[in-house]
Amino acid sequence: MSAVDPAPAANRPAALTVSHLSVVFGRGSSMLKAVDDVSFTLGHGEAFGLIGESGCGKSTVLRALAGLNSEYGGSIAFQDREVPYKRDKAFFRRVQMVFQDPYSSLHPRKMVQNVLAEPLKIHGFDRPQERIDEILTAVGLGPSFRYRFPHELSGGQRQRVAIARALIIEPELLLLDEPTSALDVSVQAEILNLLKQLRRDRDLTYLMVSHDLAVVTHLCERVAMMSEGRILEEMSAGDVRAGRAHEPYTREFLEASVGYRPIA
Repeated sequence: MSAVDPAPAANRPAALTVSHLSVVFGRGSSMLKAVDDVSFTLGHGEAFGLIGESGCGKSTVLRALAGLNSEYGGSIAFQDREVPYKRDKAFFRRVQMVFQDPYSSLHPRKMVQNVLAEPLKIHGFDRPQERIDEILTAVGLGPSFRYRFPHELSGGQRQRVAIARALIIEPELLLLDEPTSALDVSVQAEILNLLKQLRRDRDLTYLMVSHDLAVVTHLCERVAMMSEGRILEEMSAGDVRAGRAHEPYTREFLEASVGYRPIA
């Protein structure tokens, strides 16, 4: 497995600060606390991962950060400025999300060029045709893909389009919700290596959610272990690979994943 590229931040505000985040679904006896007092800080240019079993609350954290769930407690600050519960257009220009399933996240009746042109129009970017060609080249597809529909693309190609859609308005922070879990193993490596390259080239910050240790340690410097809506502990990617953990639950989780495949 290749080493994770360090991206230190010097004299810059934190890209993201999450303080005492809580998310509750339902009321009364049916109430479920999906996220319970979660706090972490993400430095500029860093890649940070949330890991844990399905249902532990990691994707709910991501949806709250993205503004897809505005019913939360605690605070979320982007570059040291607290963001409102109802996100504005300026926030979405700087923070974008890449979803797990690249097929369902793309409109089946829109050609790629229309999928990419829409955010440019919403945010008032100039040179739309040039920008579409540039971003398609950056994600390894090329301008000829602008005339294809999602059903004409492979899973990996669809995810490249989804990444292109997120990046075309030049955001600073990408929220990655298991972006490779719906793909074949060989294609997963291609997409993860693409994300690493784009992060270097565009000075991006990543927050990734995954249950796959190989995926998260390939991309992220730091990882937080979640269980039952809470963060149990934070570790370096090296600690995860070596199985070094303080909490018994984390040790069990890492031991259960012993022998996970490396990603080239």
